[in-house]
Amino acid sequence: MDLPLLEETLAEREQPRYRTGQVWAWAARGAAGYEEMTNLPAGLRAELAEAVPFSTLALESEARSNDGTVKALFRTREGHAAEAVLMRYRDGRRSLCLSSQSGCPLTCTFCATGQMRFGRNLTASEILDQALYFRRFERVDHAVFMGMGEPMLNFDHVLAAARRLPDLGITPRRTTISTVGWIPGLRRFVEEVEEPIRLALSLHAPDDELRSRIMPVNDRYPLAEILALCNEHHRRANRKVFVEYVMLAGVNDSVSHASALAGLLDPKVYKVNLIPYNPTGMYEGSSRDTIAAFKHVLDRARLPATVRLTRGRDIAAACGQLAVASSLEGGTSP
Repeated sequence: MDLPLLEETLAEREQPRYRTGQVWAWAARGAAGYEEMTNLPAGLRAELAEAVPFSTLALESEARSNDGTVKALFRTREGHAAEAVLMRYRDGRRSLCLSSQSGCPLTCTFCATGQMRFGRNLTASEILDQALYFRRFERVDHAVFMGMGEPMLNFDHVLAAARRLPDLGITPRRTTISTVGWIPGLRRFVEEVEEPIRLALSLHAPDDELRSRIMPVNDRYPLAEILALCNEHHRRANRKVFVEYVMLAGVNDSVSHASALAGLLDPKVYKVNLIPYNPTGMYEGSSRDTIAAFKHVLDRARLPATVRLTRGRDIAAACGQLAVASSLEGGTSP
């Protein structure tokens, strides 16, 4: 829902200011349309349905995994792609992976989104509409900004969306914003965000040479500068920083890489998530034995580490994969 347009439309009709809150409350609870909003006059509901589309995004396709994961590919009004994923866990958690941009300009070599042409930043309303889509058919309680795009390049809209997620049932403590280390946005996150939103660092290499090879952004913002801000975040917020480390066979997964990573990260500040790679064409994923050996090194160094449960592999759930497939099959170009 385009919230600025909603406010403007209600003001033009001289509606009381609380009407915006009423409409948003219905949407956040999972209403499927204006017709369900029974505390609004029927005439106003009809006018809103005509003037303010209920979603800023159009669903293009949806894929459902055997493990319960659901991935949706949306298009903005001008045709840019945006993806979101609902991940269901046996303990009852319902976690959303949200996109902050259509495509991504940072071209990390292992990411399917990096193969796309960059479209634009998504608005706060477009980010929220990804979450609202899934909220319409079940409750949600966690969110990660780890979908398409670099959230810190779209800081204001990402933060505005995150601040509305509690209305959907997702508290700040259950919201995570991930970054490759885009310093201007990361600095703002550290200095300006007062809510206990979690920070995740998309690291993927323990040294500048390797990281620059697979993540060109590292040439601009090297590890020392990034980690200094992450350490400052821990000092201010007293919350651990999650480190995302995708396991690429023969690239960053050796025991020596693990030792370097253990030497780089302070166990009091960081927790590492080792991510089995969902192949997108350029690399192969590390074997289970290799991942186990890597984790063993981190365990010996007492650096907290877990191996992330792979979700949605059978539906191309890595960010960008549906959009890339759609463009290859003749869908709308992002």
